[in-house]
Amino acid sequence: MREPTAGAVVFRKGRDFGIQILLIQDAKDRWTIPKGHIEEGEDAKTTAIREIGEETGLTHVKVLDYMGQVEFKYQRDDVLVLMVTQVYLMEAVGHEDVQKEEWMHGIHWFDFKDALEIVEYVDVRTLIEAAQEKVRNLK
Repeated sequence: MREPTAGAVVFRKGRDFGIQILLIQDAKDRWTIPKGHIEEGEDAKTTAIREIGEETGLTHVKVLDYMGQVEFKYQRDDVLVLMVTQVYLMEAVGHEDVQKEEWMHGIHWFDFKDALEIVEYVDVRTLIEAAQEKVRNLK
C-alpha cells in the first residue's frame, strides 16, 4: 500500500541564534521533520504548508524550494506500507512560537550541526545536509 505524504525542512534566521531548523520528536522518540498525509484534491506543496501549521503552529512560512522525496517502509497490521514523502525547504518568517501536537514527544529548534547529530533517519539527515547547503547559498 502506498501512503503519500508531504513535509518540510523548516528553518529560521535570528540575530541571537543564527540559522536553526525545526524538528519534531515522533511517537517512537525519533527526531525528524514535520510531515503529514496528502488529502484528496491537495497537492504536495499545499499539504506541506498545512501540515507545518498543524504540527508546529507556524502559520507564516515561505516555501523556497523542493528538496525531493524520501521513502520509508513499515508494517501496519498485515499490510506493508510504503510512505513516500515530498519534502520542501521552508523559512519560518516572523517570530511565532512553536507548539507540538499531543501525539508528539517534542518539538525544538536546533542548529544544523546538532540536528544532524540527533536525527536517526538517514534519508532525513541527507535532506537536512542538502537544506543546509541551500540556506548557506541564499542571499
